[in-house]
Amino acid sequence: MTLSAGLWTLAALVALPNVLGAGLDTCALASQHFGNDAPWYIARIPFFESSDAAITEVYYYRWKIFRAHQRDLGTDGYISTEFIDDVSWQIYPSASLVDASGFHLLEGRWNRDRRFKEDYATFMYSDESNPRRFTETLATSIWQGYLVDGVVEDVLQYLDSMQTVYNAWDTDSYDTSKGLYWIEPLLDATEYTIASIDASCGEDGFLQGYAFRPSINSYQYANARAIANLATLKGGLDSVVEDYTSRAETLKSLVQIWLWNSTLEHFIDRHESNTACVSYWEPIRGRELVGYVPWTHDLPDDNATFAQSWKHLVDTSELLGEHGMRTNEPSYEYYMRQYRYAEEDGAQQPECQWNGPVWPFQTTQVLTALGNLLDHYPESASTEVVSRVDYTSLLKLYANLHYNPTRNNALNLEEDYYPDTGAPIVGLDRSSHYFHSGYIDLVLSGLVGIRPRSDDVLEVNPLVSTDVAYFRAENVLYHGNDVAIQWDVDGSHYGVQGLQIELNGVVAASSPSLARLTVDAPRKYPPEFPKPVAKSIQLQDLNQYPEGPAYPLGSVSLADQDSAKVQDAIDGRVFFFPETDYTIAHGWQTPVGDGSELWYMVDFGAQTETRSAEIAFFENADQGVDGPVDYRVQVDVDGNGAWEDAAGAFYGDVVGNGITYAEWGAVSVRRIRLVFTPKEGLKVRLVEWKVFDEVISSSDLTERCSSLGK
Repeated sequence: MTLSAGLWTLAALVALPNVLGAGLDTCALASQHFGNDAPWYIARIPFFESSDAAITEVYYYRWKIFRAHQRDLGTDGYISTEFIDDVSWQIYPSASLVDASGFHLLEGRWNRDRRFKEDYATFMYSDESNPRRFTETLATSIWQGYLVDGVVEDVLQYLDSMQTVYNAWDTDSYDTSKGLYWIEPLLDATEYTIASIDASCGEDGFLQGYAFRPSINSYQYANARAIANLATLKGGLDSVVEDYTSRAETLKSLVQIWLWNSTLEHFIDRHESNTACVSYWEPIRGRELVGYVPWTHDLPDDNATFAQSWKHLVDTSELLGEHGMRTNEPSYEYYMRQYRYAEEDGAQQPECQWNGPVWPFQTTQVLTALGNLLDHYPESASTEVVSRVDYTSLLKLYANLHYNPTRNNALNLEEDYYPDTGAPIVGLDRSSHYFHSGYIDLVLSGLVGIRPRSDDVLEVNPLVSTDVAYFRAENVLYHGNDVAIQWDVDGSHYGVQGLQIELNGVVAASSPSLARLTVDAPRKYPPEFPKPVAKSIQLQDLNQYPEGPAYPLGSVSLADQDSAKVQDAIDGRVFFFPETDYTIAHGWQTPVGDGSELWYMVDFGAQTETRSAEIAFFENADQGVDGPVDYRVQVDVDGNGAWEDAAGAFYGDVVGNGITYAEWGAVSVRRIRLVFTPKEGLKVRLVEWKVFDEVISSSDLTERCSSLGK
């Protein structure tokens, strides 16, 4: 039975003034790329197509990665995770890790639903997180998010926390005699760099190797600028503006003086420690990809001297490998030497290193840097060391890296890669669909060329080369306005030659060729999305509570079930990647169905209001997994075992690899369970079961798209 229309229906339609009437068939694209999970995306993401199939397909895959890594924490909202499942060095119980937060926030700024980036930023500055576990770009990434949505009250709430975190770096990572920051490469999320390997005399490099790095100093420069910008935006904080502007200017000067190496024509590390093989303040002995990070944050001056660094990026004997950008050059003595292994499935598997492999992490930073260089470094760009052709070709190289040769060329991004083959190196269970990089932002701010600004102007400067014959991005929300950007090299695809900007459904600017265009875009408040809070979320593994159960508590009707897998179904993670091994897949899976009913129960530990649910069932014919024959919700009001079917219930059709919706009459319960019957000979995998105290469901997407003609 189709569910009654709820809050989500109204909000989704309000949020979609142009999606269903513009140039792209967004419903068809959503169905093509997301299947039954399309309703999550249709109102939230900008849609995109181009003449390059890989760039386009990976764009939608990266939205799948974004969706998969949105972890619902219940009352603490959503955060983005780096790994698809738990790792030992995360912050428990949330699984947050700050080293990837900058990428998460920059990808999330293009999601029309601001909840994901705002919940995340709030959480990362809370006592439940650790914003300094690794080097971070929180302040500047939050500011960059503001440049897209323009919501002042969202961004100003973080100003005090930004200053607290910034000043904390001064207490343990700042050399007052040099005026620069230093860091252990491991805490820069880049173990086994030249600095750390050489500090160990070539014997190791996982720990220590402290260095004044272009990364941390660029991060602090950008964070200082963001704080100054926010203080200016708030007003009445002249001393804060002056303080952080001065800090940024000092860092800029000192990085250019001391971390630029004229012999290597590159920004490089200097050693911070003395060991048997390296000395304090001694420069490292080679170029690394991290030397482009200053441009990621607009630190270097615009001149021909610094621009020479970029010729080393496109030199195949130096930093450019056949399948991506090397983290250091083959001339380095310890290039690609594998030092560290992890044991998995009885075998020694290579672990993470930064002495040559291709990393999506730093690839993202460098492409962002190159985009900045080409967009607003006119003197540097005029040297023609690099061009739009390089940006597009490197983006294509990066897109192709997502097709995993060890998984039948399926889209599955992992941690790092061999530069000469494009095969993943680490390849551990944790590595699948890894989210420590960006791509959506590279497409929208780089290839498409949306350059977000703090004033009420939309600026577009595509970095696409003319061998990409066409592209169109639409459903982009910019300062509350609906924006579409279109390029057609000869008019044969869209019927209009050249570049075109549409603002709120009207063509506002155009050019017959690639050019920088600006359009007045008066600020509007962006549409609001519902923010229901799931009552059933449990972040902790039961094994972490030897003293007794933690509520909400999941349990099932079958004995001898893996408690961790049972807990998966209420841990706030939803994804449907078709992993072949259940040990690395997500959710609780039943045995093969024999006609018997089974149940999954949540004990709230106290009386809890309930009203509706989202149920995520996995489906994969090759694995013998499918949705159940039927299902229903039962409630135990007092927790005494008096189960009864939820009154006034409406049950949506079972959806595999998407969200099945159910709602019932509001009732306060101690326990609730999902009762279902697996199909004969097939298993059911319950990925996630979220219970809410309000109606959050929508009408069927297929019917909605059909009725609106798209």
